[in-house]
Amino acid sequence: MAESAKSPETPVSPKPPAAAEQSGSSPLTDAGILPASHWQPITEQEEEEDDGDSAFSDLASSTASLSSSVLQYRTILGRTYASDIGKADSWIPNDERHTESMDIHHHTSTLLLGGKLFLAPIKDVQKVIDIGTGTGLWAIDFGDEHPEAEVIGTDVSVIQPGWVPPNVKFEIDDANANWTWKDNTFDFVHLRCMLGTIVDWNGLYREAFRCCKPGGWIEHHEEAAAWRCDNKVIPEDSAMGQWEKVYTEGGKKFGRTFRVIQDDLQQKGMEEAGFVDIVVKDFQCPVGDWPKDPKQKEIGAFAKLVLDTDLEGFINYMWNAVNGWSPEEIQVYLAHLRRQMRDRSLHTWYPHRVVYARKPE
Repeated sequence: MAESAKSPETPVSPKPPAAAEQSGSSPLTDAGILPASHWQPITEQEEEEDDGDSAFSDLASSTASLSSSVLQYRTILGRTYASDIGKADSWIPNDERHTESMDIHHHTSTLLLGGKLFLAPIKDVQKVIDIGTGTGLWAIDFGDEHPEAEVIGTDVSVIQPGWVPPNVKFEIDDANANWTWKDNTFDFVHLRCMLGTIVDWNGLYREAFRCCKPGGWIEHHEEAAAWRCDNKVIPEDSAMGQWEKVYTEGGKKFGRTFRVIQDDLQQKGMEEAGFVDIVVKDFQCPVGDWPKDPKQKEIGAFAKLVLDTDLEGFINYMWNAVNGWSPEEIQVYLAHLRRQMRDRSLHTWYPHRVVYARKPE
């Protein structure tokens, strides 16, 4: 069963398309990825022509960072990433700058769901696990809402706070490895934003099924590494147009796909594992304050703040590892991407999908 929760905005009489970053003859790779030479440096005047996105700068600077450096992390292009434990090969930075972005993302995701932490019809939960917990805010919030439940959050990075509710704890674990918990342990298995980190999605869901109690639930929230636009076509040779191509190619190269939503991996994997009563809910998360609806406008403003807080962190690893770009070349691309993101005539959004299912009793 699939349901759709779209933005209330219906574009009417779109404005003429803004000038796209174009190059007359930049050769595409087989994957459609443009070379670094396609992106010409943006002048300081062009970069500063629109500085109207400072409304949430205070929020970004004041958002509490929960970073904790207990492990010896990898350093790539000046950013730190999870150590190689198990099959972990994270493309996501775990330094203070990016954990701040993660915290804002948690708030954005909660707003998108109308203030809810989950959608599954769970009842009388005693033991809950949050796979890929990140900074741990979901696990902490769930523990606060359900003091009767024991909540465990797992991740390959120790970036969670030390002061947590008494019913919440965090463990270092790689979701790609065999899970260490016994059969029929959890009433609720929660996952969010695991794209680009999982080697075997069907294997992940099989482990979740094994560890879930009969009658228990699994819920997986995922996002697409892709820009969508309601009122205009995003040019393939623009910064936004290249975004999905690089992530798709990166997933192929590292064997950790980013096309979780596009390839319907959530519902297929749950069904293959044995889960039943599968429900799919699709959302459109606006990026920017272009929606007219106040709630959607707030969601979009925070979604953009997630990127503005650490846009470099989202692309640094992939653009270097996949494209082989230098830090200087990455910065030029970032300037083009930021300029395109500031174009309020583009009603941009990204897909967000929630899939939940039950283990038969």
